[in-house]
Amino acid sequence: MQVLSSLKSAKNRHPDCQIVRRRGRVFVINKTDGRFKAVQGRSKKR
Repeated sequence: MQVLSSLKSAKNRHPDCQIVRRRGRVFVINKTDGRFKAVQGRSKKR
Protein backbone atom coordinates (compact mmCIF):
# COMPACT_ATOMS: atom_id res chain seq x y z
CA MET A 1 0.00 0.00 0.00
CA GLN A 2 1.37 3.38 -0.96
CA VAL A 3 1.47 6.28 1.51
CA LEU A 4 0.67 9.42 -0.45
CA SER A 5 0.32 13.08 0.43
CA SER A 6 -2.52 13.61 -2.03
CA LEU A 7 -5.08 11.01 -3.06
CA LYS A 8 -6.67 13.03 -5.86
CA SER A 9 -4.40 11.54 -8.51
CA ALA A 10 -4.61 8.07 -6.91
CA LYS A 11 -8.38 8.00 -7.33
CA ASN A 12 -8.11 8.77 -11.04
CA ARG A 13 -5.84 5.79 -11.81
CA HIS A 14 -8.69 3.28 -12.20
CA PRO A 15 -12.47 3.72 -12.63
CA ASP A 16 -13.26 1.35 -9.73
CA CYS A 17 -11.22 3.25 -7.11
CA GLN A 18 -13.15 4.52 -4.09
CA ILE A 19 -12.08 6.92 -1.33
CA VAL A 20 -12.97 5.70 2.17
CA ARG A 21 -12.35 7.31 5.57
CA ARG A 22 -11.40 4.88 8.36
CA ARG A 23 -9.83 5.51 11.76
CA GLY A 24 -8.87 9.08 10.90
CA ARG A 25 -7.08 8.06 7.71
CA VAL A 26 -8.17 8.34 4.09
CA PHE A 27 -7.84 5.17 2.01
CA VAL A 28 -8.16 4.47 -1.68
CA ILE A 29 -9.53 0.96 -2.15
CA ASN A 30 -10.15 -1.01 -5.31
CA LYS A 31 -11.94 -4.33 -5.05
CA THR A 32 -11.25 -5.41 -8.63
CA ASP A 33 -7.49 -4.69 -8.65
CA GLY A 34 -5.51 -4.59 -5.42
CA ARG A 35 -2.54 -2.76 -6.90
CA PHE A 36 -4.26 0.61 -6.53
CA LYS A 37 -4.50 0.70 -2.74
CA ALA A 38 -3.24 3.89 -1.09
CA VAL A 39 -3.48 5.66 2.27
CA GLN A 40 -3.16 9.27 3.39
CA GLY A 41 -2.60 10.34 6.99
CA ARG A 42 -0.49 8.82 9.73
CA SER A 43 -1.10 8.21 13.38
CA LYS A 44 0.16 10.95 15.66
CA LYS A 45 3.07 10.21 17.94
CA ARG A 46 2.35 10.55 21.63
